[in-house]
Amino acid sequence: MTRRQVWLIQQGIWEMALESMPLAAGYLKATALQDEKLAANFDIKIINFDGGKTLFGMASELFAGEAPDIIAFSVLGWNFRSFAALAETYKQLKPDGWVVFGGNHVANQAKRVFGMFPDVDIVVNGEGEFTFCDLLHAHLDGKARNELGGILGISFQSGHGGYVTTEERPRIEDLDAIASPVLTGTLELTDDEGNFRYDVALMETNRGCPYRCSFCYWGGAVGQRVRAFSRERLRQEVELFAKHKVHTIVMCDANFGMLPIDLEFVEDVIEIRQRLGFPKSIETSWAKNKSKLFYQIVSAMKEAGLHSSFTLALQTLNPDALEGMQRRNMKVNDWESLAEWLGKEGMACYAELIWGAPGETVESFMEGYDRLANHVSRVAVYPMLILPNTAYAEKRAEHGLITVRGNNDDFMYLIAHNTMTPQDNRYMHRFIFFSRLVAENPVFRFLWGPLRELGGLTQSETIRSLIDWFERSTDPAAEPFQHGLNSSFTDSDVLGPVVEYVYGTVEAKEELRRWWRESMLPRVPSEHVALLDNAFEYDLLTLPAYSSPGREPSPLYANETLPLVEVEGDMFHVRHNVTIACDVPAMCLALRRGESYAHTVGEQETSLYYKAGARNFVTSTNHEEIVYYMGRLAREMFSDNRRGVVSHD
Repeated sequence: MTRRQVWLIQQGIWEMALESMPLAAGYLKATALQDEKLAANFDIKIINFDGGKTLFGMASELFAGEAPDIIAFSVLGWNFRSFAALAETYKQLKPDGWVVFGGNHVANQAKRVFGMFPDVDIVVNGEGEFTFCDLLHAHLDGKARNELGGILGISFQSGHGGYVTTEERPRIEDLDAIASPVLTGTLELTDDEGNFRYDVALMETNRGCPYRCSFCYWGGAVGQRVRAFSRERLRQEVELFAKHKVHTIVMCDANFGMLPIDLEFVEDVIEIRQRLGFPKSIETSWAKNKSKLFYQIVSAMKEAGLHSSFTLALQTLNPDALEGMQRRNMKVNDWESLAEWLGKEGMACYAELIWGAPGETVESFMEGYDRLANHVSRVAVYPMLILPNTAYAEKRAEHGLITVRGNNDDFMYLIAHNTMTPQDNRYMHRFIFFSRLVAENPVFRFLWGPLRELGGLTQSETIRSLIDWFERSTDPAAEPFQHGLNSSFTDSDVLGPVVEYVYGTVEAKEELRRWWRESMLPRVPSEHVALLDNAFEYDLLTLPAYSSPGREPSPLYANETLPLVEVEGDMFHVRHNVTIACDVPAMCLALRRGESYAHTVGEQETSLYYKAGARNFVTSTNHEEIVYYMGRLAREMFSDNRRGVVSHD
């Protein structure tokens, strides 16, 4: 018997040294293979491309041999066009083959997809696991690709330019009916050397979101009851990851921390970590409403030394913009007191803002930005994208949205709207570029608080100073920064190379030092110049152990050549006998607590520890991961490691 061939294609967004875990394709394959009939008749292959793989490279790799009977793509905005082009090539090789598109970007978009790309046969409109099984059964039963009316939750071409959309498939109530790609061995977890092969481990603990934010679709699960996977299943997955020494688990949940099972999950992670040493951190989209349960989770994590970047996903603080976002009545709890509590507890907390929401202006955004920066260690700012199936996409005329499709993706980028001129938008993209570079990734971590409290300068003023400096600079070392500024409005991938330049070269650090000493230090009170300069230098000194390929590292920043030691299962480069004029992290914490920082000032000798492996993350712009590679004082390392933790931020 000839087994039918099925390929599941994914592609991550970033070019990375490690793979991005193909969880969506894993669910599809694992669930299909639980069906004995499908397992007996189909060979299902997952092909997982890196974000840097070119279209020609993907086509050359895919179609070097015989094409499969079915090719199914997990489609998002960044790979929409590339996957459509691959579908066209596939049809040249296999005219009678089936092309299936699924994913957020194409769900409920059959008219546009089929109109643009006639080589696509089927679009999946909801959760795909059991729809995929139904499609395989239909193929096995000899159904034609335009005779699929009995399958719920799809759109398919009916011939002669028409298409059919079937009845919506109900949401999967028992999520454990979806086979685990981790526990079934569907996903290969290790590389040829036995190391965990992915950048992070991805998990879902639940599906669904009770909110209806205007900019969000979240897999079609908005405005819905949250459904959870079982505790035992999740525990088994975490334990398997721990045995593979996975540092970070990232949960693909919309609002982690709102269900009692979330506390149970964290308790299980803590128990497994205490027993096996891993994982060291969990990252997720935290619940918008910070309830008593959230505080219980944070307290448990702090006590156990389990890290996370606690997120304030506020998006805007402007009342008019919140109204348009449908978030005004979300009752996001008193975030300022929450951020203050986290800060005083020494816990990392960062905030997310979106620039460009209808109702927002440059002035209102800057006011909200600085208000947030007063309380959090990092501020992540992203430009508004208009996505399919969202309220903003459906109410374009009401908000006066003027948009353009991306150069290399299919997202709709804003040019202007009723409260944002094109000129405002262009300037703010320059602001976002530097904000993401120095305040999110982050080049500066400890500088912001002292600069605000002792120097009297806000974070937005400092970032605007960077813009002004690099617009005027004639030094060749400024050219990568200037390219980033000038391309920030038209190239969404411009940030990564500049992050790599700053982390990996002396020239970039020297250019930042010139800006600091010529543009910023003259603006601060003279009695605080030395202390602020110490904070600036400490931030540069503790950037990750990374040197740009092909460059000769300087003695001061040659951290990748430092000796390696193992601490709690992780490898660290160590720089011994470092003299610092101030314990900058302790000074910053004292300032946040309103305490005297005099005891932190004065020369002291210490060692600095840099987690090894930064080059796997530097160019990804994944700030939630790169913070774990920042240099840490011996004091921080070993006081925290008595609890089995290495602190960051």
